[in-house]
Amino acid sequence: MDNQFAAVKPLLDEYLEVEKQLSDPKVHEDQGLARKLGRRYAELGRIAAAVKRYEGAEGDFKTAAELAEIDDDYAAELPQLESQLEEAKQALLKVLAPRDPDDARDVIMEIKAGEGGDESALFAGDLLRMYTRYAETKGWTVQVLSTTDSDLGGIKDAQLAFKAKGNPAPEEGVWAHLKFEGGVHRVQRVPVTESQGRIHTSAAGVLVMPEVESDDEIVIDPNDLKIDVFRSSGPGGQSVNTTDSAVRITHLPSGIVVSMQDEKSQLQNKEAAMRVLRSRLLAEAQAQRAAEEADMRHSQVRTVDRSERIRTYNFPENRISDHRTGYKAYNLDQVMNGALGPIIDSAMEKDEAERLANAASSN
Repeated sequence: MDNQFAAVKPLLDEYLEVEKQLSDPKVHEDQGLARKLGRRYAELGRIAAAVKRYEGAEGDFKTAAELAEIDDDYAAELPQLESQLEEAKQALLKVLAPRDPDDARDVIMEIKAGEGGDESALFAGDLLRMYTRYAETKGWTVQVLSTTDSDLGGIKDAQLAFKAKGNPAPEEGVWAHLKFEGGVHRVQRVPVTESQGRIHTSAAGVLVMPEVESDDEIVIDPNDLKIDVFRSSGPGGQSVNTTDSAVRITHLPSGIVVSMQDEKSQLQNKEAAMRVLRSRLLAEAQAQRAAEEADMRHSQVRTVDRSERIRTYNFPENRISDHRTGYKAYNLDQVMNGALGPIIDSAMEKDEAERLANAASSN
């Protein structure tokens, strides 16, 4: 194998070690550890398969090159074998390109209405349905942790949990797909409240966070929490519950506040709020780490700037435009029904091109 793939051997050694760990029944007593090792094993398995393919193609090419000097049939095969070797090389480079270590994680998403009043809340509700339907096409489960409804049928804010089945490969993970959705989503359309038919522009914000897999991954001191309970309310502030089951948790060191009221019991709302709080703290820690590591490669597609306008939804023209990748299509009606695949693929492809270029330059 070429010297440029010298980093492969430690990965293959790790593959065998993880395989050995997974064969130990005691490992599976800790579901969080077993899940983490399972995902790593799947990722390393892809590398092992790519190495096997590359070594096979390399061996075939070298053998044919040696025999070509005495046999014209082998000489005729050389161009095809060389092409197969190059394809195997690119495939190996692709799996070796450093990935986001969170790609296989599940996701917590928050959607918030922004500027635009009732129209923004209606659009936030549209985004909630869009992501839910997209998740259905991927075979993911969606749990609505909390929603605050608006008067006209939209939502002021919502928290959702997206979960994949089993241990998906990193490139098939929920975070790998939805991490590009964070930012400001702008909508241009005629509001239902507009009697003159004028097009208005409003926006909604989306925050996407990898979900914490175990409580000990993000340790929270109970003394750092301020927990308030109150009565759940519906649109317009009307009471929908006769008990104080809603929960508001304030993390004092960071100032992060999470409120939950959709569950019937105070305990369930507290558990849901802690779930979101841990994911927010994980996201904050990752953002801080990325900012501190000046030599870390930053993606051109996904940034930690939550105020970045990433996409425009133009209803009169049935047009969807992504401002980071340049993607544009005139099937907005289908997109709002969950056909997000091509848009998300454009972001993933751009990010992958950056990772491949970075891997090639470092090898």
